[in-house]
Amino acid sequence: MSVLFQLREKECSVERWQALGRILGSHIVIIVPIALLIGILAPSSLSWLIPAVPVMFAVLTFQGSLNNTFHQVLEVFRRPKPLLLILATTLVIIPFIAHLLALVFFGGDANLVCGTTLEYATPIAVSAFMWLTMYEGNISLGLAAILLSTVLAPFTIPFTLKILMGQSVDVDVFTMMFDMIFEIALPALAGTALNERTHGWGKETLSPALSPACKILLPLIIGTNSTEISDQMHHMTPQMWGVMAFIGLFAFSSYLLGMALARATHQTQANFVTMCYTCGMRNISSGAVIAAAFFPAEVLFPVMMGTLFQQIIAASFGSIIARMSSHGQHHQKKAGAFLPAENS
Repeated sequence: MSVLFQLREKECSVERWQALGRILGSHIVIIVPIALLIGILAPSSLSWLIPAVPVMFAVLTFQGSLNNTFHQVLEVFRRPKPLLLILATTLVIIPFIAHLLALVFFGGDANLVCGTTLEYATPIAVSAFMWLTMYEGNISLGLAAILLSTVLAPFTIPFTLKILMGQSVDVDVFTMMFDMIFEIALPALAGTALNERTHGWGKETLSPALSPACKILLPLIIGTNSTEISDQMHHMTPQMWGVMAFIGLFAFSSYLLGMALARATHQTQANFVTMCYTCGMRNISSGAVIAAAFFPAEVLFPVMMGTLFQQIIAASFGSIIARMSSHGQHHQKKAGAFLPAENS
């Protein structure tokens, strides 16, 4: 009897843990802005977690990669069209459009134009992986896009700034590569290898067990990163409010561009999710480091404003994607009701 009681207690604990994950996931669009506000209004409450952010990212990457296989990774390169579309959009199209619009709205201030251009010349954000994992994107495609855009960044960022702004900058290749190896490459390799070696146990058992913990880590990471813009948000001017509004609208449009691109090229639902997030999210940390090292302080402001918006917009688009997915499944079930049984 005691053994049965212990088993039932264990099952109840697992169910409660999974229920917590579902609650957090369903309310993520509310949780993310709260985390951002805490980081901005009370930075000392989360800033102590800054050294732990790379480790938290690594855990999220590992959990997401448990749903992956090496065969799926190979398929990305065998059919590279979605990957090439993402890279062309994020490395060429979006930075060019951002620069043109910045010239229109802030043409009288070269620093703001430079900061806006730099914001969208940075590689795809590592945090994009968290969102496409949560909303069942193509894990292999997302990993490939993030890694390749980061590997190319030491060449694409200086080239983009040189062509569009006439600026020459050096990128800290070693630091960027080390961060990506620790936060993305190694945990992704470990998660994929574990799933392969355990013949799907990683995906079926371990990934769901870790999922609620990752939904807790996500707002912690977002809130911790937002502590870096706390000082700027407390000293806003009318011009800074205008820059903030522009960055927010353009960030929103970048997600839409990814979705439109996926629809126009008839991508699968998983690729649709991945293209939405990889086109919408930028590695703001790398842009901030470059801005602080090579440009006047005013250049940093448009770059850091991306931190304020992209996670909130990511959560909002996640809710849209979830509704679209459930709506599609509803129609499939409805249509299936009128189909004859296979054996009839």
